[in-house]
Amino acid sequence: MPLTVHGIPEILALNGRDLGHSDWKEITQELIDAYAAVSGDRQWIHTDVERAAAGPYGRTIAHGYMVLSWGIPMFGELLQVRGVGRALNYGVNRVRYPAPVPVGSRVRLHASVTGVTGVAHGGVRMDRSFTFELEGSPKPACVAESLTHFYP
Repeated sequence: MPLTVHGIPEILALNGRDLGHSDWKEITQELIDAYAAVSGDRQWIHTDVERAAAGPYGRTIAHGYMVLSWGIPMFGELLQVRGVGRALNYGVNRVRYPAPVPVGSRVRLHASVTGVTGVAHGGVRMDRSFTFELEGSPKPACVAESLTHFYP
């Protein structure tokens, strides 16, 4: 059950808050292939099951940007913002992919609010730490700082 906040004052109160973990998401070849089709990134390490079996990871791996793209829906499992006029993705900082994500593995998001600051027109920018944990791995699949603007 996600935490729900209402309006800018309650968003401001989230500064420094750990929001916990999303549910696990399994990495399937179907998801990888669908992402490859949409993104146009059909590199063999992602889509050629036979070739990847003989490659460095013994199987295909997920696209890094595919995993990163799950940040918003997974974050929605942790926090729902109500009582604002609009929310806009402002950007992503310091994206890294410390560990490959093999097909058949599972990923979840750990998120915290690392800052909330005022922006023009009565809005706020929420800075969030995203760590995409890879089940059974000491290293995360992806780490990033995600930025969103909220306006009344």
